Amino acid sequence: QVQLMESGGDLVQSGGSLKLSCVATGNFQNIAKMGWYHQAPGKQRELVASITREGWTSYPGSAKGRFTISKDGAKNALYLQMNSLKPEDTGVYYCNAVAMLFVRAGQFEPTDYWGQGTQVTVSS
Repeated sequence: QVQLMESGGDLVQSGGSLKLSCVATGNFQNIAKMGWYHQAPGKQRELVASITREGWTSYPGSAKGRFTISKDGAKNALYLQMNSLKPEDTGVYYCNAVAMLFVRAGQFEPTDYWGQGTQVTVSS
């Protein structure tokens, strides 16, 4: 089991910056990838940024160039630095961890863990 706890959400003006944090506890030695998801009001949850165990990062959407994902292994922490925030960035941000759980020899099953989310509101 992995527990994730986000923090750092706040009300900020358009063009401002925020840094979100996520602390992982529990048995996280099998985590292969972590990421941040954004859920805007009335919309589905979408991937904002991800980082693999090896440190490879990905920004599949509009966050590229504005947001930076990073991690601190010593603190078991994941971060999302958000710059040049826009009103459409408003929503709940969730921390996600994907663990590869052993099934049998040569077979692993991905399992998702989620935090409770932190609210980010960007005013225009």
